[in-house]
Amino acid sequence: MLYIVSTPIGNLKDITFRAVEVLKEVDLIAAEDTRHVQKLLNRYEIKKPVLSYHSYSGQAKLDKLAEALEEGKEIALVSDAGTPGISDPAYALIQKAIELGVQIVPVPGPSALLAALVASGMPMDKFVYLGFLPLKKGRQKIIQSIPEYKKTVVLFEAPHRIEKLLSELRENLGGDFHISLCRELTKIHEEIFRGTVDEAITHFEKKKPKGEFVVLLHS
Repeated sequence: MLYIVSTPIGNLKDITFRAVEVLKEVDLIAAEDTRHVQKLLNRYEIKKPVLSYHSYSGQAKLDKLAEALEEGKEIALVSDAGTPGISDPAYALIQKAIELGVQIVPVPGPSALLAALVASGMPMDKFVYLGFLPLKKGRQKIIQSIPEYKKTVVLFEAPHRIEKLLSELRENLGGDFHISLCRELTKIHEEIFRGTVDEAITHFEKKKPKGEFVVLLHS
């Protein structure tokens, strides 16, 4: 059995009773960063074997996890933060488990995507999630197509690239385009900015951007 376990995106209290129970009962925990997840496990006194499984894990690591599933072991898959499968390598393992006929059990919980969406002040009835934009090929074309969706568009961006993204948004969509930027969600320095692209550029010229960003746009 493969459990897809959502974990806190910042505040360690944001974990469900069920998630803690599952993590305590499985045979193995597969995590993006073993050191990162260990903080959570220590907080809830969970002592289980942890195996790293991240974007750079090769076929051998996938095969090892698949073998464990075939042997009947129960595995909990967790990401560094939030719900596995949203901009992380969970997809390959989930697909492999399905191929093997292994039961997939979602354990829902925190998600930076949804937390930002409900706090953004933008329409939530329909939205498009684009994840991290490609760094080069196709990037400008995707940005230019954002108004065509006619619904809220959600992106992820790293702090060292946010100013570049804002500049590209102004160049392609105009400075008056509506934007919300959410960073450090559920943490001490949580910030939710709402305004225009021009206002966002001015804001972050005065304040060095820190923490991962969820960027929401609506025409």
